[in-house]
Amino acid sequence: MKVNETPTSQQSLTAETYLGAGLGLKAEHLDDILAMPMAEETGTSNRLWFEVHTENYFVAGGPRLNYLRSIRENYDLSFHGVGGSLGYDHQSMPEHIKQVKALIDEFQPALVSEHAVWSRSGGAYFADLMPLPRTQDALQSLVEGIDRYQSGIGRRILIENPSNYLDFTSEMDEPQFLVEAAHRSGCGLLIDINNLYISSKNTGIDAEKYLSQIPADLVGEIHMAGHDPDPELGQALLIDSHAADIETPVWDLLAYALSLFGHKPVLIERDANIPPFAELMNERATAQGYLDQYRSHATLSNAFQKEAR
Repeated sequence: MKVNETPTSQQSLTAETYLGAGLGLKAEHLDDILAMPMAEETGTSNRLWFEVHTENYFVAGGPRLNYLRSIRENYDLSFHGVGGSLGYDHQSMPEHIKQVKALIDEFQPALVSEHAVWSRSGGAYFADLMPLPRTQDALQSLVEGIDRYQSGIGRRILIENPSNYLDFTSEMDEPQFLVEAAHRSGCGLLIDINNLYISSKNTGIDAEKYLSQIPADLVGEIHMAGHDPDPELGQALLIDSHAADIETPVWDLLAYALSLFGHKPVLIERDANIPPFAELMNERATAQGYLDQYRSHATLSNAFQKEAR
């Protein structure tokens, strides 16, 4: 799809039916990406796509936007926001949303997402994604932030589960909190498997039970990434670094998630210690293998069910 083509609302809501495994877009890999031969992937479920942090493109022009335009000529994009502060202090949102909408209008991404966190207070922005207290008041604030964001850009968004480093007293568990926010606001969910794995190790939650509480029809995207142990506490505290290869337990949790949710776009995130493009494509191939394996099992199961009838 070219930049000047506009997807219908239905296309943007059903990207999971045709997007396969994707990669976070890095400037270091531009030449490698543009040198790749274009595969005939129209209508298939293994289409390569790229995700960008929306705020990195809040510029009036120049090489960064031209770079993104060159990628968009051949690949679908996902816009993943990191500065919306959906959960708290919404006064600064209108100007932020205005810039997001301008980018969406030009590039028409297949998916748009943000984090179910807060990162702003009293007008001051903190460069972090801080979990919300899971209270009724915080839930209402999050829903209001999502409503403002979606109304401002004219699109449904997905909200991502945070990484948790401490276990706070809450009025509800995290799946309940996110699902209720989605139901009230009409948004979908982006399930970050690495964030969930980190939270399970840091706070003791049951990751599989967590996933089983998420309705499949709310899930629009899945994230995969690497993590690192804390420099001082080691494995007792895992850090969402996006700077390492994805570990086996996280891949295993992806397989379980796909068994529950079905085929969903899966993104490989790498934001530090960036390896050569070929290495990321290998991780992307692993993720695509999980998607293909799930689809093969689902197809076989459907065939058996038809025969049984």
